[in-house]
Amino acid sequence: MTVMKTARRNFFAHKGRMALSAIAVLLSVAFVCGTLVFTDTMNTTFDKLFAVTSSNVTVSPKAPAEGEENQNQNRGKPQVLPASAVESVRAAAGVKSAEGGVFSTAVTVVNSKNENMGSSTGAPTIAGNWTENELKSMKITSGRAPRGPTEVMIDADTAEKHHLALGDELRTIAVTGDIRTKISGIASFTVTNPGAAIVYFDTATAQDKLLGATGVFTHVNVTAKDGVSDEQLKKDVAAAVGADTYKLQTAKEAAAENKKDMGFLDVMKYVMLGFAGIAFLVGIFLIFNTFSMLVAQRTREIGLMRAIGSDRGQINRSVLVEAFLLGVVGSLAGVATGVGLAVGLMKLMGQMGMHLSTGDLTVKWTTPVVGLLLGIIVTVVAAYIPARRAGKVSPMAALRDAGTPGDRKAGTVRAVLGLVLTGIGGAALFLAGAAEKASAGSLWLALGVFFTLIGFIVIGPLLAGVVVRVLAAPVLRPFGSVGRLAERNALRNPRRTGATAAALMIGLALVACLSVVGSSMVASATDELDRTVGADYIVSSQTGQPVMPQAEEALRAVKGLDHVTAYREVDAKVTAPDGSSLQTGLSVTDPTYAQDVRRKTTAGAHKDAYAPGSMSVGSLYADQHHVKVGDEMTVAFTGGKTVRLKVAAITSDEGNLDKGVKYISTATAEANLPADQLARPFMLLAKAKPGQADDAYTALKAAMAGYPQYKVLNQTDYKQDLKDQVGQLLNMVYGLLALAIIVAVLGVVNTLALSVVERTREIGLMRAIGLSRRQLRRMIRLESVVIALFGALLGLGLGMGWGATAQQLLALQGLKVLEIPWPTIIGVFAGSALVGLFAALVPAFRAGRMNVLNAIASE
Repeated sequence: MTVMKTARRNFFAHKGRMALSAIAVLLSVAFVCGTLVFTDTMNTTFDKLFAVTSSNVTVSPKAPAEGEENQNQNRGKPQVLPASAVESVRAAAGVKSAEGGVFSTAVTVVNSKNENMGSSTGAPTIAGNWTENELKSMKITSGRAPRGPTEVMIDADTAEKHHLALGDELRTIAVTGDIRTKISGIASFTVTNPGAAIVYFDTATAQDKLLGATGVFTHVNVTAKDGVSDEQLKKDVAAAVGADTYKLQTAKEAAAENKKDMGFLDVMKYVMLGFAGIAFLVGIFLIFNTFSMLVAQRTREIGLMRAIGSDRGQINRSVLVEAFLLGVVGSLAGVATGVGLAVGLMKLMGQMGMHLSTGDLTVKWTTPVVGLLLGIIVTVVAAYIPARRAGKVSPMAALRDAGTPGDRKAGTVRAVLGLVLTGIGGAALFLAGAAEKASAGSLWLALGVFFTLIGFIVIGPLLAGVVVRVLAAPVLRPFGSVGRLAERNALRNPRRTGATAAALMIGLALVACLSVVGSSMVASATDELDRTVGADYIVSSQTGQPVMPQAEEALRAVKGLDHVTAYREVDAKVTAPDGSSLQTGLSVTDPTYAQDVRRKTTAGAHKDAYAPGSMSVGSLYADQHHVKVGDEMTVAFTGGKTVRLKVAAITSDEGNLDKGVKYISTATAEANLPADQLARPFMLLAKAKPGQADDAYTALKAAMAGYPQYKVLNQTDYKQDLKDQVGQLLNMVYGLLALAIIVAVLGVVNTLALSVVERTREIGLMRAIGLSRRQLRRMIRLESVVIALFGALLGLGLGMGWGATAQQLLALQGLKVLEIPWPTIIGVFAGSALVGLFAALVPAFRAGRMNVLNAIASE
């Protein structure tokens, strides 16, 4: 009971000093709980949507063979079943109603201003027919359902986002041609629409324009009679149409399959939790420093407690109880803040086009429990070492000034341990860089990152004594005596300085590592592009959709082009001479592709692969299966013929572009596949006639203006687009790392604030002998700057080492150029000085306001 009373008294007596540590716990717990609530809410939203939109039983074409599904998508038409299937299903026992449905995502919808109506979040644009099944999730709120080929109905969210109204014109671009319509109605979701843009046609128009044929559907929605379960209905329908003829799914099975496509939610969840873990790791240093300094400042008090009978265990438990209280307070606030953060993320996603209703806000009981446990455990663990030190304070400490002498033996052990761990990590990084296989190298890289990070954290105090002196020469010495005082303050307690800098080091090490990897990827891809791509222009969809026939015709009609090369894929089963078979995709291109992409070969010539009855294979495949030029391969085209093709070239897999690809000519594919089975191109390459590059580029842009789903890029555009994509990804990562850096900044603030309290009497004496308030504030600011720069120097150096090693692994995949983004590195280092200045604002202000006489009289 005495321990609890002492702990509570100390906690509330020093609640101001605990505040920043509590904020660190709050932020970390909030990030974890916010991530869990946000992803659980997204899961709830999709679960409700899938549950409502699924009929009791859905009948669809039989599941395609491996690889065939993508081929169907690339043709721009979904798989279909005959209309007679609807009648067969309708006649089955247990069926109340059955209606044919049309569903396609291989469409683009644009308004009268030629703006793409699709979602910017990656949600699909869906076109289909309006059926009774749609009334489960939607209701018409304006106008009416479409009644002919010139009418369409659109969802209310898309209409609101793009300011559409009844009578407005829309153009739906499908593989069968452009569908020009006017909006006859607007339908609102009765459940949350996560962001898909949806257009509805009448059934006849949907069949004709989306499927290219009347009398076919993509699926059949089946409703059960009263009292008939979904499982029983599935059996009845299977008996009527044949169990192996079509794919049959109950509502539960259909919802589960749809949910599989939402795997990115789990990826998002674990990535965000990973960054929350980094924030927790950084927070450990803040909490550790806080309790270390509080224990040091209360040395005399703890000595008195020992003198009057408190044993080591009681002192130890007293400090841990304080940490427990801190963890509880910070975690409780963090859980509440996390729910608010999740709502904020939902609003942000709404601005981006993914609508999530707060009515679906999901807070599982496990979320606050996880948040509380994490916050409390991390806080108590971080305070354990300071608690042990407190327990070791002897009764004689009551007779000394505050502060405990350093343990020289412990410092030596720490230095040796740090050097050993760093050495192990460095050796692992060396082995990673020298690895011949990416899998083995990745394991060494992970070990290297772990051990070098821990090693730098452990060796931090030893490095502080050296690095701070080096930094002090250009940063502090120009400020004269004030700068020297700041240097001595930073060096006074190397353990504290090292721990404070380590918090900042972790975040900046990750920033530097990712910057190096991102820059190297862009530089490598740019170098590969310069060496291998001979085409002047690349045309492709932003969402991976195939190039529609009308868009391809418009492009081929552009004057000033020397040639246009279509690039598509077909699925086939390839059997090598050694008898091994592989279901794979074959790249189907025109002979001009050999001019557009300069592929190195280890045998034969790339252009020979486009001769009749010929193909090429990659060098890795050829080595593995002992394939040589002149050998014949058995190729069974999915949905087409089985033929034997001669290997006319073996392309090198050294580079990254088209690695492992097997090429055949368009003529070979057309000769062995029915026209309706040949995939649409997903990319077009074009080369301008000599001297007409600029004019052809302008004409290409104009020709493709009516198809906003496609990008027209010259080589300069392509490089910039690649750089922008990597940059956007890095910016997202930096944004997530910002939490860890904020916690690290709080650590610097807390260290300075507590050190000011620790040095109250010293500050009073310095003021008494002539140090001005301005000089005092400058001294604290300079101390903060040098600590921040120390952490930045360690972090950036460590991160560049990680990044350079990671690039060596990427070189095994063809990304061979190492590029250090010096502007970013220098900018981050300079920014760290600003961080130091910012962190010192409040502690310096408080120090400057101290009453000199009261400060001198303090103990």
